[in-house]
Amino acid sequence: MQDAVYPIARGSPSVFSPCCSPLLSPLLTRPRPPMAFMRAIIRPAMNLDWPPPHFLVRWGRQLRAAWLSWWNVILIGAEILLLAVLPSSYRKGLQRTAVLTHLLRATLPHINSFLVLSALVSLVLIRIVVATASSYGLSQYALEVLVRTLVLELIPLYAAMFVALRYALPGAQEVRRHLAERLREGCDVEHQQLLRSELLPRALGATLSVMLLAGVSGVIALVLTYINVYGLSPWGLPEYTRGVGAVFTPAVSLIFALKTLFFSLAVAIVPFAASAQRDAQGRFSRRSDISEFARLLSVILIVEVISLVGNYY
Repeated sequence: MQDAVYPIARGSPSVFSPCCSPLLSPLLTRPRPPMAFMRAIIRPAMNLDWPPPHFLVRWGRQLRAAWLSWWNVILIGAEILLLAVLPSSYRKGLQRTAVLTHLLRATLPHINSFLVLSALVSLVLIRIVVATASSYGLSQYALEVLVRTLVLELIPLYAAMFVALRYALPGAQEVRRHLAERLREGCDVEHQQLLRSELLPRALGATLSVMLLAGVSGVIALVLTYINVYGLSPWGLPEYTRGVGAVFTPAVSLIFALKTLFFSLAVAIVPFAASAQRDAQGRFSRRSDISEFARLLSVILIVEVISLVGNYY
């Protein structure tokens, strides 16, 4: 194949003119085949050291900041769990007083409102399921559906959400505001003192509150289920206990207990561990409640998905 010649018109400016493009001037001094000509143009352009796009840099910084934030939550959460199992964390004095105070503060002010709300929601769901099953001639499955959906799945979930919204997230903001005030006064709080006096009592209170509210509301839901299905007659009690016992097998009971425990630990650790983190300026500025709730919700959803896989797959 003969070499192709690429002439340039005289007297008219062109992008292929040596005076207009110094990079291409050596390429036009001698004839080249078409493919060799294209390779000579593309190869230098591919070797240029282009900076990464701005959105990739921004995403990389956000990903690094999110990873560091989660890693700090894991480390502080591990320290809280370690302190929770040490007998020295419950010794007499200010430490025990702080723990008992937060246990009562996390449970007593919220138990009445939560139980009333839980009973109303349970009663509505029970009536819907019982009426729907009766209309389709599936009354024998109503009890199992109610126990599985209401007691096993919904009650631990909204007990964790209730404690998170009413106690854990506001408590985390309170801890952060207290640390910011101490930092403005020039009195930095020691890390171990922060863990023992502020984070550990609040975490224990949130854990007890979630487990207590989930257990009591589950019992109330079972009682309401029996009344709606069998009425006030005691003759349906043997059949009812057999139906509930068929649902609560040893494996299901273990998964239910572990799910409630991990829900309570997530509510206790994630908000309070995040409250002890400094921002980029080294201060304890207020964080968005939506972002903190989204962080907690992601952990709770992971636990819920794992429990669903264990129960039904």
